[in-house]
Amino acid sequence: MKKEWDTLEVLKHARHDWLNKLQLIKGNLSLNKVDRVKEIIEEIILDARQETMVTNLNLPQFASTLLTCNWEQHYFLLDYEVADFPRNHKLDDQLLSQWLNQLFEVLDKSIEKYHENHLSVTIQAKEEEAHFFFDFSGLITNPTSLFQFLEETFDSSLKINVIDKTEEELSFEVFTNPS
Repeated sequence: MKKEWDTLEVLKHARHDWLNKLQLIKGNLSLNKVDRVKEIIEEIILDARQETMVTNLNLPQFASTLLTCNWEQHYFLLDYEVADFPRNHKLDDQLLSQWLNQLFEVLDKSIEKYHENHLSVTIQAKEEEAHFFFDFSGLITNPTSLFQFLEETFDSSLKINVIDKTEEELSFEVFTNPS
């Protein structure tokens, strides 16, 4: 079940993330690695822009799931990118966040726990539909339950297209029509 984050927990995790980033900058400055410091700052700027774009999706539950994923006890690291998403879309926030949470649960049960697992999500929308592209790299130890989850019909408004699946990679798209 998804954890409900209170304000103090969110602030605690955000502060921890910022302190880690500042320590990276400080450490590289002390080693006189100015070019690496510039790279880290650019990464921070890009991450902040993506966080802004996710929070502007008008999908608060879905955005919260993405933003807090790496703070939870998952066996994968998540990154996301909002490529293009007009604000006037009317997607079912609850449906998308429920599906995403279930994906995370199934993924956690289907992958090697102490392996370097990574999930990337790219979000894009056109006038007629929203498109979510998922790309997993890592070690899938229980492909049956994961692939079964992707093949099951969660809701008729979600269409899932598996592009590539192996023991170490999985790529799929999720399409949904705005209501």
